[in-house]
Parts: sequence; structure tokens; C-alpha cells
Amino acid sequence: MDEALAAVRRAAKLAPNDPNVALGLAQVSFEAGLDAADLFAAAVSLSPDRLDIQRGRAMALAAEGQAGEACDLLAGLLRSNPGWIDGHRALCGLRTTAGEADFARGFAEAVAAHPDEAGLRLAWFHTLATARQWDAARAVLADAGETKAARLARLFLASESGQGAHDPALFDEVEHIDDVGLDLARARHFLRGGQVERARDICLRHRGRPTMRPFWSYLSLALRMLDDPQADWLDRGMANVRTFDLAFTAHELTDLAAKLRSLHTMQAPWHEQSVRGGTQTDRPLLLRIDPIIAKARAKIEVAVREYIARFAPHDPAHPLLAQPRDEFRFSGSWSVRLRPGGFHSVHTHPMGWISSALYAALPDAADLGPPPAGHLRFGAPPPELGLPLEPYGAVEPIPGRLALFPSTMWHGTAPFDDGERLTIAFDIVPVPPASGRS
Repeated sequence: MDEALAAVRRAAKLAPNDPNVALGLAQVSFEAGLDAADLFAAAVSLSPDRLDIQRGRAMALAAEGQAGEACDLLAGLLRSNPGWIDGHRALCGLRTTAGEADFARGFAEAVAAHPDEAGLRLAWFHTLATARQWDAARAVLADAGETKAARLARLFLASESGQGAHDPALFDEVEHIDDVGLDLARARHFLRGGQVERARDICLRHRGRPTMRPFWSYLSLALRMLDDPQADWLDRGMANVRTFDLAFTAHELTDLAAKLRSLHTMQAPWHEQSVRGGTQTDRPLLLRIDPIIAKARAKIEVAVREYIARFAPHDPAHPLLAQPRDEFRFSGSWSVRLRPGGFHSVHTHPMGWISSALYAALPDAADLGPPPAGHLRFGAPPPELGLPLEPYGAVEPIPGRLALFPSTMWHGTAPFDDGERLTIAFDIVPVPPASGRS
């Protein structure tokens, strides 16, 4: 990022009125953890019709502690551009992380003014469904008409809300429709309702295709429920979960924890995140130009290389073992701060290859509570599916400990009693040999 920032700053000096350079300077500065709201404003002045740049400006304002101004900016733009769905989603996110209960009121206002905009109404539905506000989501669909998209949304809602969760024929009428999102909903529904073979077959129809990534985790559950030996081949229990106690001094951990706390400026997590009872930072954490973060990243990279070096032999059919191993990059990185009683719901990282948890600060043992309080558990299915499968095992949290594991593996944490649980997390993806490292 140092070199990227130097390059884009040089470009800005050479072409101060180039709109793409101005946007590049703002975006790289933002991702490097620097103040960028004024840079986005300058980019807006060169491209006043680009709503995506205005969205970037709003995100930068929020990151600089001006969430109210960011919300006002987006709300004003949406009054003039009510069909701007990305803007609505961004505003919902800002209002959610500010702790507002009525986070989706912008959608309501826009749909009231433009009731025939089907895409706008469905985006509103998906926002409410992500927040599991089922009654509100159902009300939005009441006037959505009988389009294919509305029809599929109603089936998803019936399954996930519990209204039709155990209806074995719920999805039969759309069996002929080929759609990745629909297949994920079907796989979850069939698992929940005991139609395990159907869930397995839904997953297997994507095998060998780029769409398979989100299905590996559900295939694992189906294979385990069927006592299929392929389940051991896929997850290998805890064999691919490894811990590394990184060489942090007590002083370094104290500095790292203080730095991370300073970045937790939000009041609540985004609805689509696994965080319950805490907050998650924005922007790519490990791209920040900061000596404390850079030192932690260097230690992490050493451990990731050792983890990859200890993989089992290459297996072209396996989601973890099939990938090239020479180079990797961080595809996302963030920090999570959990409050007393906080935890991570069971989830996976389907777009990653390797995922992680690095413990920066933890409650005292007496405050944490008896094991498995605060532990990172693997293999237990999402509780809403109601599957009788036990976890493979767990990782005990210790300050300075890094856990690495396959991104397709189900994982979540147990709540703890009191104190603070402060972590860094990231996803790793492989770099194809011809691409080089970034």
C-alpha cells in the first residue's frame, strides 16, 4: 500500500484534473486507513454525476466519525435518485451500525413514491430478510406482484422464517429453475426438513463449476448426515485446523489491542455479519499504513506460509488442497470486538480459501467463564437447520494465538460471561502462478 499510495499521489500531481486519478487517490487512501472524505469530495467535483463516488465519500465520512453527515449525504442523494439501490443499501448499513432500529426507512419512502419499481421493492425485502425481520419482509412482498423474483422471494421467506420450514414440497413448483441463490435456499430447506439426499444432490449439481464455493459447506452437512465416508475426505475433522502462538511480546499485544479498539467506532454490526453482541471494523484492516498493524501482518504472513506448507498432498477435487500454494493474498481483513455475552453465529466464508482468528485481547479466565466460553468451535451446523451433528472440536482463545482453518468449514464461537474479546480476522485466497503477488 505504501508503494500504491506513492504512485497514485504522483499521478495526481501529474494530472490534477483527471477524474479517474482523483478517484484512485481517494480509494487507495481510504483503504490504507487514511482520512479520505475530502479526497472523495474532490473526486466528486470532477465527476458530479457519479453516485458511486458519492457513496465512497459517505463511507469515508462515517469512518472519520461523521456518521450523521454521511447519512444526510446519502439520504439527500436518494431523494433525487430513489432507484439507486446501492445507495439505499449503504444508507441502511450506516443506520444499522449507528444502532438505529428503523434502518430501512429510506427504502420505505422510495417505494411509497415509486410503488411499481419491482427491483427497489425486492432490494428492500432482501435487506429486511438479512436482518431476519420476517414480518416486515412479508409485508413488503405483499404488494410485489407475481413476478418470478417475487415468487422465489416468497419461497425463501417461507422456508427461512419457519412458516413453511418443514413443508417437503415447498420448492417443488420451481424445480425447473436453474438459479444459484435458489439452490442455496433449497439445500438449506431440504437439510432442515430431513430431505438430506435432495440437499446433497442440489450441492453436487454445482461440483466442478465456479458456483460450487458456497455449496461445499452444505455438502459437508449432507454427507455427515448420510454417514458418507466422503465427509471425512472433505472436512478431515480438525486436521486442517491449526493454531500458531505468534511471537508477540506483552507490550506488542497491548499496543495492538489499543490500536484495534481505536478503530471500533460503530455501535452495532452489519446484519449480514456473524457478530452478535459486538462490532466489526470497516475497511481492509491489514492494508492500513500503520506500524503496529504492519508488524502484526508480518507475523501473520509467516504463520500462513507455514500452514500452507503443512497441507496434505495436492488433490484436484478438494476445495482446500486443489489450490496453488506458492503465493497468496489477503482478500479481506477486519477486527471484531465482542462485549459480555457476545459471540459469532455459525457461518462460513465461501469466497475465501483460508480463514482465521487472531486473539489480541481476552477477558481474565474468571470473567471469561468455564470452557467452552469464548472458544472457537468447528463443524457444528447452523442451529436454525436443526441437525443433530456435534462439533469436531474447538480452539481455546489465548492472546497472541492465531487459528487458521479452511474457509468452507462451519465455525462459530461460544458466548462468554464478561469482559472484552478482541480479535483480528482475515481471509486468504491463492494467487495463480502467472499472476504474481499483490
